[in-house]
Amino acid sequence: MADFRAVTDPAAHPGWPARLAWGPVELHPLRRRDAVEWSRIRLANESWLRPWEPTSTVAWHARHSPAAYRAMRRVVARRARLGTSLPFAVRVDGRLAGQVTVDNIVRGALRAGYLGYWIDRSVAGRGIASLAVALVCDHAFGPVGLHRLQADIRPENLPSQRLVERLGFEREGLLRRYLDIDGDWRDHLAFSLLAEDLPRGVLGRWQQMSPARPVD
Repeated sequence: MADFRAVTDPAAHPGWPARLAWGPVELHPLRRRDAVEWSRIRLANESWLRPWEPTSTVAWHARHSPAAYRAMRRVVARRARLGTSLPFAVRVDGRLAGQVTVDNIVRGALRAGYLGYWIDRSVAGRGIASLAVALVCDHAFGPVGLHRLQADIRPENLPSQRLVERLGFEREGLLRRYLDIDGDWRDHLAFSLLAEDLPRGVLGRWQQMSPARPVD
């Protein structure tokens, strides 16, 4: 039977760094030695990922080179140390397959963050992205101590809408011309999940919704 492990360093920022795992899926902080593999996957997935990426004047190959990864990793590692981001790499059977991030974390009375993810097209459709998101949500509501997660998704991105809805996120409304994505200001739909929404946890919801779809 698959197991769920969440290992954190209590002396560091609450819930970070952390390593999460369930079956063949593992999540961990971005590693320096993954630069070449990350670049290869991002370049191979350009047509799959570009429609959902922020607008940039820098060519895709330049902003997804090993050097770009190392620069990005330094930035997100610093944000993680400050407690404003939870940047996880996703591995499947030991191979890098994507990222899940909770970003722009705010503490105090709000205790909220924004969820984002991407997955290698070669492993899409196996329930891996939803499992990885479920693990990160439970970690954010548990050791990290957040109360609310928000996912902002373009109306055209039906697979991502279905993913968050299956995991219990509620649609809250339309954000007009909200983010500069793929060359223009794009509308987004706002979805949210609260810590008390799923008493059995998001992983429990994933298991309930995917009883006949084991991750392999």
